[in-house]
Amino acid sequence: MTRKFYILLLLSIICTFLGASAFAQRAGSGADQIATFAAPIQDLPTEGDLFGLPVNVHGQTTYINQRYNNFTSSYSGMNSLAAQKSMSYTWSGTLFFGARLAPDTDVYFNPEVISGVAFSGLTGLGGFTNGEATKSNGLNAKFYSARAFVRHTINQEGNKEVLENEANQITQTVSSNRVVVTAGQFSTLDIFDDSRYAKDPRVQFMNWGNMTYLAYDYAADARGYSTGLAGEWYLDHWVLRTSRMLAPKRPNGRDLNWQMFNTYGDQFEIERQYHIGELPGKVSILAYRNKMILARFSDATNYVTTNNAQGTQAINNVRTNYQYKTGVGIHGEQALTHDLGIYARAFTSDGRTETMSFTEADNSISVGMGVNGTRWARPHDSIGISMMQNGLSSYRRSYLQAGGVSYFIGDYASAGQTISYRPERVGEVYYNAILVKNVLAGLNFQHINNPAYNAARGPVNIISFRIHAEF
Repeated sequence: MTRKFYILLLLSIICTFLGASAFAQRAGSGADQIATFAAPIQDLPTEGDLFGLPVNVHGQTTYINQRYNNFTSSYSGMNSLAAQKSMSYTWSGTLFFGARLAPDTDVYFNPEVISGVAFSGLTGLGGFTNGEATKSNGLNAKFYSARAFVRHTINQEGNKEVLENEANQITQTVSSNRVVVTAGQFSTLDIFDDSRYAKDPRVQFMNWGNMTYLAYDYAADARGYSTGLAGEWYLDHWVLRTSRMLAPKRPNGRDLNWQMFNTYGDQFEIERQYHIGELPGKVSILAYRNKMILARFSDATNYVTTNNAQGTQAINNVRTNYQYKTGVGIHGEQALTHDLGIYARAFTSDGRTETMSFTEADNSISVGMGVNGTRWARPHDSIGISMMQNGLSSYRRSYLQAGGVSYFIGDYASAGQTISYRPERVGEVYYNAILVKNVLAGLNFQHINNPAYNAARGPVNIISFRIHAEF
């Protein structure tokens, strides 16, 4: 039997142990990376019984096309965003299968297909412009498993809540006081940093900095998924979440390292939900700690200067020891009316080591708003407006200014053309319009100052078109 089998068996044993020793809890709504606007379609049942088991099936498909014209560039390096007119696209399709094996135990499986081409091979930005681009790597469609997990709910005394039939959720009555344990393959963002306004690039903002905190180096493979164990404890208006997820074998790699006690990503989040009048809001604090063999930027900077290695990815030459990487952030959101809400995120990571799984940012802040079209008689249409600022630690900045090239960024071109550091700033606005039932089309505009933190390049204006359908 394989090592993966033993680790999955261990996760199952842990789930059983947690189920037997749960404490009483109450209240809350869980996080989920999958946003939805779909309504039931007549004569297309999505939930029923199979061999006596409750089952459901849902699906989605999304096409995103992005373009920009030539922009100002004093110079370009190995990992710069191309300064010439460019086009990028992604197309994805996902099926969401679920089955209830026992009254409180579900299994879900999400096969996915994607194709696409990212701007400049997915280099040249901190806040990349398409949240789907991390999954695509070529014109040919790639099939893979996005999620395959077990979810067990431990209900305690409390009010009864009905979780409606949707992707990765069979209709279920739960207690407001409960523990939920998830084990298997899923995205860390399925559990952590929930937001009703900025979460899913398929139907909301597209920029990576609006999927989650940009400086949150959450554990994942190159497509954004991982394998691990997560627990959620709902207690009155509080929710506590924690998880251990597998880290990749190499930074930003496709393959995961199954030595989960040697390399991993740990998360902890506490969330407080409340109402002002009838209008919901919440505040959450999230912290993470990664352990993995990573390069320290101070070592990489020394390597560049000692070996005259300007213009190279010197981080590859000093990746020799296990390092810890940590960060903490805060997220808040508040409905101002029944059709208008605002949100804000801020995060900082220690910035001493290279990126493990996400992108090149060590601090980030974003604010925005979302509104639906009730006031102009288009209640299912939506508008989003956001602004963000992303920054680098002094360690990462020194490495780039010395002439080093990182995984996603690095504008070094010659001795006299090193990075002219400025925070990367992004403004984003979108409009989604419902074409027919369960099908939307959207336009998106992003204005990026100082791409890859370099004042000598940009600004870049990116126009995007999106079409998305689900059932």
